[in-house]
Amino acid sequence: MTDKMKNIIEALLFASDTPITIQKLKEILEVDSVKDIREGIDDLQNHYLQTESAMTIIEVAGGFQIASREGYASYVQKLYKGRQASRLTQRALETLAIIAYKQPITKHEMENIRGVNVDGVVKTLLERNLVSIEGREKAPGNPLLYGTTKYFLEYFGLKSLESLPKLKEIDELLKEDDKFLESLDQVALKQLEPEALGLTSLKDNEDKESDPIENPTENQPAQNQDESGKNDAS
Repeated sequence: MTDKMKNIIEALLFASDTPITIQKLKEILEVDSVKDIREGIDDLQNHYLQTESAMTIIEVAGGFQIASREGYASYVQKLYKGRQASRLTQRALETLAIIAYKQPITKHEMENIRGVNVDGVVKTLLERNLVSIEGREKAPGNPLLYGTTKYFLEYFGLKSLESLPKLKEIDELLKEDDKFLESLDQVALKQLEPEALGLTSLKDNEDKESDPIENPTENQPAQNQDESGKNDAS
């Protein structure tokens, strides 16, 4: 691939605010070989590494995007210091984890797992474009089925759903990380385990990658015991 073609790829990745797929790059560049596109991206990445650039190319949500390296995160944060981060609530994270593991899933199934109403939190996740309606279940009442979106992958920096850690891996991390457990504020390990969310009931959990939540060990503390009788609003 010529230097001009690589420059075009770099410009496209820089200009796009969402990941660009290789197929899209192939269409814009009007080339026949996907291999050439991949080699062009690899060459750019190697150039960034060799020159110790602040930039890097990440593969996320089925596409590619230019991003700043982790070492410069603190400076980038200062740039956006005046902006208030919009974070997901604990309830939203827990419900999103359930959807990610067991999709497609109905609200009734989510409520059976969590033990509370999820209308409010599902609405929030829909508004945030983290989940979408995937169809209807062939059952009485034809309830809506929910699943995660492409933006869900972007939000958590995942290449695909196969990039999600297995429940078994999360469980082992919780049991082995003594320092993490010591840092918890009166939260029991038992309540943090995936079983607490009813996520180990699926037979295919061992074969599928799962929960993308920013940091599963940090973002899934237990619910208050008196929460079961309340509506689950975000």
